[in-house]
Amino acid sequence: MKERKGEYKRKTLETEIEVKIDLDGKGISNLQTEIYFLNHILALFTCHGLFDLEVKARGDLEVDYHHTVEDIGICLGEAIKKALQDKKGIKRYGFTILPMDESLVQVALDLSGRGQLIYKVQFEQERVGSFEVNLVEEFFRGLSFHAGMTLHINLIYGKNSHHIIEAIFKAFGRVLDEATRKDDRLDDVFSTKGIID
Repeated sequence: MKERKGEYKRKTLETEIEVKIDLDGKGISNLQTEIYFLNHILALFTCHGLFDLEVKARGDLEVDYHHTVEDIGICLGEAIKKALQDKKGIKRYGFTILPMDESLVQVALDLSGRGQLIYKVQFEQERVGSFEVNLVEEFFRGLSFHAGMTLHINLIYGKNSHHIIEAIFKAFGRVLDEATRKDDRLDDVFSTKGIID
């Protein structure tokens, strides 16, 4: 099977980021984002999706975490898109409902070529440590648009913001793994149009 690896670099006046992903990995991560909670939740995504992920990031954290988190999402989306190449033979869709203690989340995606995020999550706390919880939405917006995926993230119920975010990242790993899996019955792209863009 052809290697399904993607790499993307982005440098702006605000951030400098490099992301590498192997869709057929073993759940190994090397994460150097300067934001410890972001390292933690990206490691969950990597482990539960069985991807290999490397992220190196420097950003204007003296301002806040926003630029770094959003730009890592953008770079990860681009790296995923590169790793998928022409999308031939992949299942395309993924869906799961995942618990984390008292929290339950639903995540569904379509590797449709059309970037879109539907995000229905309300948090009771504004921060997990120094990490602003609204940055989760910014991360996934950048990722979904640049990967060309339609992504739905719904909180069914839950109170603890840490648990909710953990559940989201674990669930996203699982559904991306499902959607990127090869199906031997598919010789082409999984679309009646004959193309996914």
